[in-house]
Amino acid sequence: MAMEIELIDYTLGQMLEKWVKEEPNNDFMVYPDRGLRLTYAEFNDRVNQMAKGFMEIGVTKGSHVGIWANNVPDWLTIMFATAKIGAVLVTVNTNYKLAELEYIIKNADLHTLCIIDGYRDSDYVSMTFELVPELKNCQRGHLKSARFPELKNVVFVGPQKHRGMYNTPELMALGSQVDDKVLDDAAKTFDCHDVVNMQYTSGTTGFPKGVMLTHHNILNNGNQVGNNMHYTCKDRLLLCVPLFHCFGCVLAVCAAVTHGVSMVLVEDFDALRVLAGIQKEKCTAVYGVPTMFIAELHHPMFEMFDLSTLRTGIMAGALCPVETMKQVMEKMHCKDIIIVYGLTETSPGMTTTRVFDPAEIRATTVGVELPGVEVKIVNPETGEECGPEEHGEICCRGYNVMKGYYKNPEATALAIDKDGWLHSGDLAMKTKDGFYKITGRIKDMIIRGGENVYPREIENFIFNMPQVELVEVVGIPDQKYGEIVGAFVKVKKGQQLCEAEVQEFCRGKIARYKIPKHVFFVDDFPKTASGKVMKYKLREMAVALVKQKENA
Repeated sequence: MAMEIELIDYTLGQMLEKWVKEEPNNDFMVYPDRGLRLTYAEFNDRVNQMAKGFMEIGVTKGSHVGIWANNVPDWLTIMFATAKIGAVLVTVNTNYKLAELEYIIKNADLHTLCIIDGYRDSDYVSMTFELVPELKNCQRGHLKSARFPELKNVVFVGPQKHRGMYNTPELMALGSQVDDKVLDDAAKTFDCHDVVNMQYTSGTTGFPKGVMLTHHNILNNGNQVGNNMHYTCKDRLLLCVPLFHCFGCVLAVCAAVTHGVSMVLVEDFDALRVLAGIQKEKCTAVYGVPTMFIAELHHPMFEMFDLSTLRTGIMAGALCPVETMKQVMEKMHCKDIIIVYGLTETSPGMTTTRVFDPAEIRATTVGVELPGVEVKIVNPETGEECGPEEHGEICCRGYNVMKGYYKNPEATALAIDKDGWLHSGDLAMKTKDGFYKITGRIKDMIIRGGENVYPREIENFIFNMPQVELVEVVGIPDQKYGEIVGAFVKVKKGQQLCEAEVQEFCRGKIARYKIPKHVFFVDDFPKTASGKVMKYKLREMAVALVKQKENA
């Protein structure tokens, strides 16, 4: 049974306005490297102007507005402006290329697409012109796209002018001419159970699916996670994870806006900027995936920064080495750092460790269910509930479960059963003490000669080698056993390691069938934009490397 809790029935706009009344002069967001600072009241004014500007270009309740940008200041303005109209913000992965962008515009039925000039090696402006050539010859607001009949506007986030596109100063100017009553009336047409956010899952199988999340889903999830870290309006969060993922826009933004927290942002992860931002703004919390924390701890200038104001934060997205967890708690002063586990479909938090759990528990488990959420582990074949220490699929039910996949009732029915349980596709077990441990994806599970091998278990074990910085275990196709175990290892700077040493370390301590048959050494791992390792790419690499070994 889920713990009974009082849920928030606010929309995102109402939540923001609550703090404008209570703490108008508290910082809402700060960009230390840009010298930009907006209080809750100033931010809300900007949001209202932009919301009215969006309404002037035809965005209404239910319109889908895409945002393709890294963590630029107006990302958050657009998030709250669309929410105040009752529109749906569709977050677009910054690493997407042409085919993926085309898929999203079409699949999500985008009405308006907001873009920046580009990111890393991608020129978003020229890619948009390539997909929507009509922009070059049309007046703003009069777009008729042959490929995307639903698409009516492209908005450039910034002052530059591009053919056929609005820019944000123009939107603000349009909004300033509109009476506030128009926005107040719009707010009466929807409630907290309407969809506010749509994110596309990475799509490990087939095409990505649009996960529909409501105001109620994400505000309550953010609120519970913020409660877990004992957030108050005195807290200041250093936010360096991408906003287009739930980690950024829910665990950070929604946890902040439900508690009146100030957010200190960097546009892209950079260890030095993070450390400098924490010191300059006296941050009390910091988020990241383990590789980000490792980059900060190992930065040559780490010792120069005063991080003593830090208290808490979230490490998520991947397994955390126990040693890293202890260093973050001691050297970075984050004694109250927590782990949150979940998926986009669960808004995203499903389980969490608590600030009083020992470091080992925080590094080796994903904690207990969040208040108001039910969690169980079931046998994927029979659907029966598993006992303690038994592997099965982790499922959850509660306020945090998505409304469904956009235009995909079949996939929704596969994910959410008739009793409302969301099936995660993740393998897990529950310890006798009631903590959940994630042991891998059902699809990542290695079946070697009929034996089930859980990659996470082997990764945890190899992590104990002092030379190992990171390790990922995958299944490699094999004629004799079906699959065999392969390990990719990143060695710590200044250390050395060979395949035989890793195998010897495992011998006699874990079952023989779990010992990696092949160990490959890498400088880095192929990752998604959110920092998750792409195991399918590692499997492809492993197949090629084994062939090389055999032909050598």
